[in-house]
Amino acid sequence: MRIAVFLPNWVGDAVMATPALAAIRKRFPEAALTGILRPYVEDALESSGLLDHVISWNPRGGAPAERGWRLAHRLRQERFDVAVVMPNSLRSAWMAWLSGAKRRIGLARNGRQMLLTDPVRGPDRRVPHPALDNYLLLAEALGAETGNRQMRLGTSVDDQLAWDEAKRRLQSVSPVCLAPKSYISLNPGGAFGAAKHWPATHFGTLARQIVEDLGLSVVVVCGPAERDEARAIVEHAATPGVVSLAEEKPSLGLTKAVIRESAALVTTDSGPRHFAAPFGIPTVTVFGPTHIAWSETHDPFAVHVQRDVDCGPCQQRVCPLGHHGCMTELKPSLVLIALQSLLRRVEAA
Repeated sequence: MRIAVFLPNWVGDAVMATPALAAIRKRFPEAALTGILRPYVEDALESSGLLDHVISWNPRGGAPAERGWRLAHRLRQERFDVAVVMPNSLRSAWMAWLSGAKRRIGLARNGRQMLLTDPVRGPDRRVPHPALDNYLLLAEALGAETGNRQMRLGTSVDDQLAWDEAKRRLQSVSPVCLAPKSYISLNPGGAFGAAKHWPATHFGTLARQIVEDLGLSVVVVCGPAERDEARAIVEHAATPGVVSLAEEKPSLGLTKAVIRESAALVTTDSGPRHFAAPFGIPTVTVFGPTHIAWSETHDPFAVHVQRDVDCGPCQQRVCPLGHHGCMTELKPSLVLIALQSLLRRVEAA
């Protein structure tokens, strides 16, 4: 049996789809599972052990990803028996139809029911609900058992080597302890939009408090777009116990390896936030304009911090009022209290 899974386009959503992938794998252990995904999503899921093959798909083009009719031709050559369509877009359902897969399973949304053999009725989109559970509905439609919501990821030998090399460079210029569980990871990223960003000054203050009050080091992870922000966090923290990956070659594999060895992660509501739970790492997430329910993962060691404001959560990429008050007024001291409480709970567990 050959199964194609069109995976979500965002890194965080792709990680939230891993319980569904694991359920399909368990239901069809002999099947060949192929992920149709964006190149950056492939980096996130590498070493997870959930996919046998991947086909990179980038509608905007760019090597080595396929696009358009070339992708359709490639998919038809694969002769898939089943296509599971996790994105809600018309385009992804259209590609599944063009693939010639005998069964095409996806949520009955955006007028694409005619392209699916098994349209699945999902929850009311007007009511915030976990995306993770939507993906499990699709696995359930394929006959899989979906009681396990544990997300799954892996790190490769190269990922670990990259982190070991980075540790040596960081410790050569700063007296910082980076042994496993001796540091807190901070993730300031947010590709969704500016409204999700917690100020670098707030992150810097929190980092300094972690060093002074908890006696732990801090590592700021970052992608290419967050390098300047990571540097600003270290500069504002103004203590040798805080370092960043701003000068390292960025990769999601390196970020996974850093988070995997940390004592906890403090993060915005962005993709790398979801790297923690698969490795059993406690997480404090700072929420602003986004509704917590959309990305709820049912992780018992995940704490959410969000200000109760009249205008939110608004789900806007840029604050329509121009002040981002839901984030700027969320003080580092409150996040530190949440982190301390979480670490005590983990220690007692």
